[in-house]
Amino acid sequence: MLYILALLIGVVAGLRAMIAPATVAWGSYLGWIPVAGTWASFMGHWIAVGMFTVLAIVELVTDQLPSTPSRKVPQQFGARIVTGAFCGAVIGATVGATIGGLIAGAIGAVIGTLGGAEARARMAAAFGKDPPAAFIEDAVAIIGVNTGCMPTKAMVASAYAAHLARRAADYGVALSGPVGVDYQRIKARKDKVTNDARGNLESWIAGMKGCTLYRGHARFESANTVRVADDLLTAPKIFLNTGGRASVPDLPGVNDVPYLTNSSMMDLDVLPSHLVVVGGSYISLEFAQMFRRFGSEVTVIEKAPRLTGREDEDVSAAIQSILENEGITVHVGAEDIGFARQGNGIAVTFSAGKPPAVGSHVLLALGRVPNTDDLGLDKAGVEVDKRGYIVVDDQLRTNVPGIWAMGDCNGKGAFTHTSYNDYEIVAANLLDNDPRKVSDRIEAYALYIDPPLGRCGMTETAVKKSGRRALVGQRPMTRVGRAVEKGETQGFMKILADADTGEILGCSVLGPGGDEAIHSVLDLMYAKAPISTLARAMHIHPNVSELLPTIAQDLKPLA
Repeated sequence: MLYILALLIGVVAGLRAMIAPATVAWGSYLGWIPVAGTWASFMGHWIAVGMFTVLAIVELVTDQLPSTPSRKVPQQFGARIVTGAFCGAVIGATVGATIGGLIAGAIGAVIGTLGGAEARARMAAAFGKDPPAAFIEDAVAIIGVNTGCMPTKAMVASAYAAHLARRAADYGVALSGPVGVDYQRIKARKDKVTNDARGNLESWIAGMKGCTLYRGHARFESANTVRVADDLLTAPKIFLNTGGRASVPDLPGVNDVPYLTNSSMMDLDVLPSHLVVVGGSYISLEFAQMFRRFGSEVTVIEKAPRLTGREDEDVSAAIQSILENEGITVHVGAEDIGFARQGNGIAVTFSAGKPPAVGSHVLLALGRVPNTDDLGLDKAGVEVDKRGYIVVDDQLRTNVPGIWAMGDCNGKGAFTHTSYNDYEIVAANLLDNDPRKVSDRIEAYALYIDPPLGRCGMTETAVKKSGRRALVGQRPMTRVGRAVEKGETQGFMKILADADTGEILGCSVLGPGGDEAIHSVLDLMYAKAPISTLARAMHIHPNVSELLPTIAQDLKPLA
């Protein structure tokens, strides 16, 4: 009978660690467990009763132990085993069988810990601790799947294949005829990639236990209530990840002509004879190069004095050179941009005195705006900034308790990887008691022209503005064996480091595999390793990243 009791109290410890010793303490205090005269007599003292009772109440109120023990197996599993063994030993001590009680309690704790997840989940649902989740989407997919990374990069891959085929003779390969592009098949391939990803995502969400998928537009009616068509949903925790869309500034004549955005470009089923791209940043340049490689004439018009204005001037100049080498016309410093119909085409006027660019199609790539203007945020009391981004703190909480904002709508990053990292930060804080913060992450992104640009950390311009003493190293891709072997030697690599501490400050890799090679530096930055660590690393040959240690060994003062 004693071992059964010890086993049962161990099971309780596996389910709720502090309730077990509190129960034993109260039993000892009331005389139900006769611990007087044993080593465990202290369990009957009022101090032990008070201490374990407080801990049990705190555990129940704060619910710090996760619903699924496997989230923190080493800490929680071990703690519960120790607690169960201790409680079993106390019960065993009453008849001089401390060891036997200890073993029985430990076995019970194992049973309670490993078998308690499902029971805890059912209890949580019954008492409303973890209500079922609702996933609300207009299109059952994220921007990256529908109109962003996946479809565009599928098209970039087709464009690269066409470009490489045209260069076949450079590699000693003879083709029987000229290279042709079947745009309908390119679009069909892109659509399959998109539809497969969307279908998999939808199946995963729809089949998720405890999650109901609602298709429709959601709007707040209060701080904890959201309406989707005829459904009114109430929840103590609401997570916003509504993405963004193309910005369409009120430029002269823009509403008098048909234009495309990054989203509508995905539905284009004809190859433009002449694509005029208004905007000179990341989205615009990817489309410009890919359509040039498909066979379109392409013109890029940018208001700023150079392309990709957030990059260093040498990076911007190299990017423009890459595009112009492929026959893309680039106009920078374009003032007074306007639009008008001209015959069957569209005339884009700019900079008085210059002839307009007349194209068959116009793509507007002039920035992004968050999808926050039709969510009813005012009814929930959620604060937004002057650009419409939801204001959040370093752990992505809004000013309204119980509402978090992630992804493009919070202005903390406009990439799939920053959106996913937002989720990781929220999940860590809510589920793991891990105080991760947005400010802990290092800026990192890529520009998917060919060759791609991989970027992390600070630019040279930002380092100079910071006022710190810094070192810089740079090598052209013509010095990288792998780039030479592939016949793709445009671009360069640049690394910045703090002159006093050796901290790696930033890196740019513009060249073949630059979007992958950049992670060699990014991971070291997260590890807070000094530049000397990179300088002493041995990289595989032949590889684009193998020159990074060489650059790190030959840094010069940043002027």
